[in-house]
Amino acid sequence: MGGSDDSGPDPALVPELSVRNAEASRAFYCGLLGFRCLYDRPDEGFACLTLGGARLMIDQLGLGRDFDPGLIMTPPPYGRGVNLQILVPDLGAILSRLARAGWGLTLPPEERWYRCGAVDCGNRQIVVADPDGYLLRLFEDLGERPVRG
Repeated sequence: MGGSDDSGPDPALVPELSVRNAEASRAFYCGLLGFRCLYDRPDEGFACLTLGGARLMIDQLGLGRDFDPGLIMTPPPYGRGVNLQILVPDLGAILSRLARAGWGLTLPPEERWYRCGAVDCGNRQIVVADPDGYLLRLFEDLGERPVRG
């Protein structure tokens, strides 16, 4: 992958999202969600972005190498059937930036508890679609509690 974030070692999984417009995607991820650019290759429409321990890459279709050349002719939304869960440090700040930008949510803020073995794990979460329709489930960790009934 190249380069490491100051939050720790390189993640074992880094998704690369094919996008129609790298500048618009970068503005969304960095400007609204709070990611920062770890490194980029503007001539290829490529950027590696990071937020805390999360990392993803964006790659503009039609520049550089496309793994699915037919995707450029496919209308969004992209990534159907997938949502990327991303732990964020301040969901409230992200919600404020999205609201100021008039960016709609796919799922409004909710508190959900999920069975995780012998305990329930809590998330405060939203789902938002990026400019190409990729679904992002942004969450804050609420910790654990005993399993309920």
